[in-house]
Amino acid sequence: MDAKLSPDQGLSIISGIGLVSLLGVSLGVSALVLDWVANRLPWQGMSLTLPFLFCALASAAAGFWAIPLLQALKTGQIIREDGPQAHLKKAGTPTMGGIFFVPVAAIAACVWSSFATEVLAVSALTLSYGLIGWIDDWQILRRKSNKGISPRMKLALQIGFALAFCLWLFFTQPFNITTIALPLGFSLPLGLLFWPLAGFVLVAESNATNLTDGIDGLAAGTVAIALLALGALAAPSSPGLMVFCACMSGSCLGFLAHNRNPARVFMGDTGSLALGGALAAVGLLSNSLVALFILSGIFFVETLSVMAQVGYYKATKGPDGKGKRLLKMAPLHHHLELTGWSELQVVAVFYIVSAILAVICLTIGHL
Repeated sequence: MDAKLSPDQGLSIISGIGLVSLLGVSLGVSALVLDWVANRLPWQGMSLTLPFLFCALASAAAGFWAIPLLQALKTGQIIREDGPQAHLKKAGTPTMGGIFFVPVAAIAACVWSSFATEVLAVSALTLSYGLIGWIDDWQILRRKSNKGISPRMKLALQIGFALAFCLWLFFTQPFNITTIALPLGFSLPLGLLFWPLAGFVLVAESNATNLTDGIDGLAAGTVAIALLALGALAAPSSPGLMVFCACMSGSCLGFLAHNRNPARVFMGDTGSLALGGALAAVGLLSNSLVALFILSGIFFVETLSVMAQVGYYKATKGPDGKGKRLLKMAPLHHHLELTGWSELQVVAVFYIVSAILAVICLTIGHL
């Protein structure tokens, strides 16, 4: 440890490393157990364990090359002045980290699955949403402000790529994809209503994941947990999607080697929009929308906190044009910070909640 660091900084580094290490061991053991329960050999390619471990190592290694490059390109994060004051010291930390860990997972999954059609499709959607995020991040850096591309333009691009993915689903997938599988063998036939729902899921999931990316290690860790569980659920019908989820989950873990508190790099919209797109695409293609909703509990609550904050502010706006705030700050993780929680406390609790949701989801999936 650097002797120049203060005791508080040293404790933060040890705690950050410890939290991510615990998450990594838990996810690795979980992958082994899930493979064992499903009678898969964990050291073979078509499993959860080996792709997960490979991408975790590959992503972590890629970070040692990519982060100095991002620093050289002067991609330092612009910090909101109205955000938590503790975040101001993060100004200048490289962002756009999604450009290295997302492609690592997508390429590995495509090769590992022998370029299975469904893996190519979800990888394309993931990288497309990552491209939207990259454009937004680049505009923020170019303008040296928190404003990237306009919300309207960002939404239009998200809808456009969602429409393309839905058209591919419509022309290539069996008709029963429009019937939502429910627990205990029940199902919900939606017919043509499925397609607007599918588009909404793609756009909403990517934005919800984006809102969750506001604290060191928060989005990457919670998405890694959700993806591993989603991969286990998709495995019986699509081993290729299982491999994709394992690769993306492992790559998130490898990214956490650099993004844990205190972060050396942020994923930016490049990473967060891509991860949300990956979750939604796999959920749609594997007919796991109910599971996706459960696994996205953290992202859903984060989104609700923003909607509630904005709605309450507008509803209480007085003659002076100012309204009241329901939370100290939205999304929820910033509210918790401003009430006295440390970043590590917030991240640890959110990891635990995500793990509980994953266990519930896997239990329901076997009913």
